[in-house]
Amino acid sequence: MKIGLVGCGAIGREVALAVDRDIPQLELSIIYDVEKAKIDFLLKSLVKKPKVASGIEEVMREADLVVEAASPKIVGELLTLASKEEKDLLIMSIGGVLDHLELLESIKREGKCKVFFPSGAIAGLDGINAAREKNIKSISITTSKPPQALLNAPYVIQNKIDLKNIKKPTLIFEGNCKQAVKAFPRNINVSATLSLAGIGMEKTNVKIIADPGITKNQHKIEIKGDFGEMEVVVRNVPSLTNPKTSYLAALSAVATLRKIVSPVKIGT
Repeated sequence: MKIGLVGCGAIGREVALAVDRDIPQLELSIIYDVEKAKIDFLLKSLVKKPKVASGIEEVMREADLVVEAASPKIVGELLTLASKEEKDLLIMSIGGVLDHLELLESIKREGKCKVFFPSGAIAGLDGINAAREKNIKSISITTSKPPQALLNAPYVIQNKIDLKNIKKPTLIFEGNCKQAVKAFPRNINVSATLSLAGIGMEKTNVKIIADPGITKNQHKIEIKGDFGEMEVVVRNVPSLTNPKTSYLAALSAVATLRKIVSPVKIGT
């Protein structure tokens, strides 16, 4: 299977190295990034040199499955191209999907391509998928981050939150997923993933805590339903090449690709 990669940053690099060296059923055939330096840096690490595309349209034409690891801004265009070209798509910038849910529903109906959403920086989606077969009563996620990780978020700027003077764990936001993604577009991809897997954006409760006493991002997920109750806590180590990216998110992309081509699949 030919893999096309859009985005050669921390996650894209992890995917490329795994495909190049460790997943023989896959071939990294073509890559693209708007920043040439990232492409050049990645190519130096690869044994097999893929073609460098001039744009995402070329990637979609030449690959069997395209991995997006670039930006929420291009997700809509990639979904449209995937449907048109009948090519499969793996999306990491899941927050970008929330503005194109009608397009996603159209892809479901037409069945011309498959769209994969890795679990990213959280765990527990297998349990949520199983629980959804009956009634899920509530889903909530509480994300705790060091204050500096929340700098420049639209919500922080608009509400003039002084993150530098926060001395103890402080709840700075509470709302639903739809509100959270707009308020913290670069910080809350995990809630988008959770809402797609569970009961939707408006029913998924999100809390964001600025905690000066931690160095790792923490996500606590709580689900209640007919199955009982579930609680999952993840404390993420940042990527070595991009501290804004959780290492687990990159690994989840690789694991998803491996699962796609594996004849044996474990987990829901």
